[in-house]
Amino acid sequence: MATESAERLRGVYRDLHAHPELSFQEHRTAGIAAAWLRESGFEVIEPVGTTGVAGLLRNGPGPTVLLRADMDALPVREATGLPYASTVDGVMHACGHDMHVTCLLGAAAALAGSRADWSGTVTVVLQPAEELAQGAAAMVADGLFERIPRPDVVLGQHVAPLPAGTIGLRPGPAFAATDSLRVTLYGSGGHGSRPETTVDPVVMAAATVLRLQGIVAREVSGNDTAVVTVGALNAGTKNNIIPDDAELLLSVRTFDTEVRGRVLAAIERIVRAEAQASGARQQPRIEQTESAPAVLNDPAAAERTRAALAAVVGAGRVVDPGPVTGSEDVGVLAAAAGAPLVFWLLGGADPAAFEGASSPSELARVVAGLPSNHSPRYAPVEEPTISVGVAALASAARHWLD
Repeated sequence: MATESAERLRGVYRDLHAHPELSFQEHRTAGIAAAWLRESGFEVIEPVGTTGVAGLLRNGPGPTVLLRADMDALPVREATGLPYASTVDGVMHACGHDMHVTCLLGAAAALAGSRADWSGTVTVVLQPAEELAQGAAAMVADGLFERIPRPDVVLGQHVAPLPAGTIGLRPGPAFAATDSLRVTLYGSGGHGSRPETTVDPVVMAAATVLRLQGIVAREVSGNDTAVVTVGALNAGTKNNIIPDDAELLLSVRTFDTEVRGRVLAAIERIVRAEAQASGARQQPRIEQTESAPAVLNDPAAAERTRAALAAVVGAGRVVDPGPVTGSEDVGVLAAAAGAPLVFWLLGGADPAAFEGASSPSELARVVAGLPSNHSPRYAPVEEPTISVGVAALASAARHWLD
């Protein structure tokens, strides 16, 4: 990128990072994106799916390529100490979606400025509410593919604590399916000095949490992959009051549909059994609050795109990261469009942290020691992450448009 363009994109990134917005509240971010796209010559369609933005650039006959980025932040209090840290208390771009938006806007400008080199249609989609696994579905339900052409391929990337200048691309199952559950356990409250007159939902919840951890260890084969996390346990208001109920918030990640069904069934079985064992006077309530399918990279499309990514970082720096247990709802867009999906990891960690690490196991140890996505200390380095992210999206798009 030219120095002027790179500095402008860095300013966009810092501005987005300092002004994060939660899911379906990305009004400011959407406005910045829409203005940038109009300036670059795109036809802008907004809003789509509450706060989503789509941009369309027609450049003669040829394929249609969809480039996607998500926009929402997380309810996390930032602890990076960056000079451009979040100015919104308790909200942070802890997953790197500000980097995704920045790179997509840079790629859009690069493609608009090089129309002599390609022919076809470029569609960019800036999606809300990925963190709720609802944004892609909301855009589809709001008629996204009635308002833009159906693409021949869907392309996208997610920043990760890999060395900046590295890209992770895996054909087939690449990101896990996600299911989020809210479990409400009903007890019978009373005075903390007389527990015998109550059914204590805190004890019930504690026993349930411990038992749930046995699902992966004892009910999922070592050849399969699953994650069951209890991310929150909420109960009570005071030390000497036994409450009426307790709430658990669960996150489940799987790749295989059969394993997914088995894990969800086991969760329901354990929750109901622990409630019965505790003498609960009411059946627990189990609600699914979020769900998105596994991200499945089309093998042929991934192989075709690999060459374009290698042209940016070098063939040796396009690596297979293995299955990622994080989740994404970008596959909803590809499935709704009936198009192949290619979604890769964009390295965003300081390469200096990886000096001396040469083997895969050494690299993995370094990654494990770095702040990960969703950490209050997560912050990708600005460069070369932005430059590589812009070039990767633009190169992949041109490869399909040639």
